[in-house]
Amino acid sequence: MLSRALKEHNVHKQKIRDQQDLKKKEALDSANVVVDKLVSTLNDGVEEVYQNQKKLEAESKQLQAHAAQFSKQTIQWLQLAEGFNRALKELGDVENWSQVSEAEMTTIAGALEYAYKGDVPG
Repeated sequence: MLSRALKEHNVHKQKIRDQQDLKKKEALDSANVVVDKLVSTLNDGVEEVYQNQKKLEAESKQLQAHAAQFSKQTIQWLQLAEGFNRALKELGDVENWSQVSEAEMTTIAGALEYAYKGDVPG
């Protein structure tokens, strides 16, 4: 009877171990599923951040290219404005020279006319 009780106890003990092993396996499987879902969720966020970073880098390069092009155009406009300013200045110098020349010619013409008429005092 004692050996029978020992056998029953061992059988009962083995059933409990089997149930514990089964529950342990189910808990590990559930934990793995949760971890996989968490990692998947995190990876989705990381992938989205990575994609956004790539887009920002591309837009940054495009912005740098546009800024360089704008800078070149600005330099060209400044050079054009400087050239126009120089041309206006030269026109002002030519106009001043022509006015001085005209005044001198008028003076010379007046003197020649005065000399030609013979009205020279003397």
